[in-house]
Amino acid sequence: MASVLRAILAYWFLVLTVRAIARRPGAQMTPFEFVLIFFIGGISIQAVVADDRSITNAFCDVAAIAMMHVLVTKLKQRFPTFGRIVDGTPVLVFENGEWNRNRMRHHGIQEEDVMAAARGQGLQRQDQIKYAVIERNGEISIIKAQES
Repeated sequence: MASVLRAILAYWFLVLTVRAIARRPGAQMTPFEFVLIFFIGGISIQAVVADDRSITNAFCDVAAIAMMHVLVTKLKQRFPTFGRIVDGTPVLVFENGEWNRNRMRHHGIQEEDVMAAARGQGLQRQDQIKYAVIERNGEISIIKAQES
């Protein structure tokens, strides 16, 4: 039972920790950021399993984490504010030719990241972009400027 409580506590700690780390799309994460995520998970598992490495304990811990995930999903559906806390909100980083450098710095996004997303949509120049938004999932959405 103690390991299940530790698993629940570790789940919430990891949700908050990952939320505190700036959002970046998985495709744009650096190797350093991948190492960070795996390292945090590896350290956390030690606290969860402690000395009990039995299969029963592992199954109970996985079930507890799965239930926490389902609970978070239900809470996000029921309480939109909770969803904004856990997942964040879309962030506008480029608007009508202007970069919002404070938001970009806060989220660890560089101009090159936005331009890579733009090239993925066939845009080559900054003047072809009207808006760039970091979505809740970390992806960068590009809204094309109107062609004149």
